[in-house]
Amino acid sequence: MPVEVSHVPEAKRYEARVDGASEVAGVAEYIRTTELVAFVHTEVKAEYEGAGVGSALVRTALDEARAANLRVLATCPFFAGWISRHPEYQDLLYQSRSKVSD
Repeated sequence: MPVEVSHVPEAKRYEARVDGASEVAGVAEYIRTTELVAFVHTEVKAEYEGAGVGSALVRTALDEARAANLRVLATCPFFAGWISRHPEYQDLLYQSRSKVSD
């Protein structure tokens, strides 16, 4: 069951479709600035859970963030969990540059 992911910037999200269907099987919503992209919500329709839709959304979104030289803020629990299991993407995570003084 091939999963195709497309970036829909006007909707500020990535959309996944399965087997070339017109129906959207899952989405990953984001907020983007010039320096980072915050992934805020991921949703996969129940009938597509466990079919790799969520992973395809995350991998595509993170690969595009890397290509655009953006840092990633994973506020969505699905994104955060996926990144924690895939160390090859952990270098994308946003690190605050502010220093707390005592």
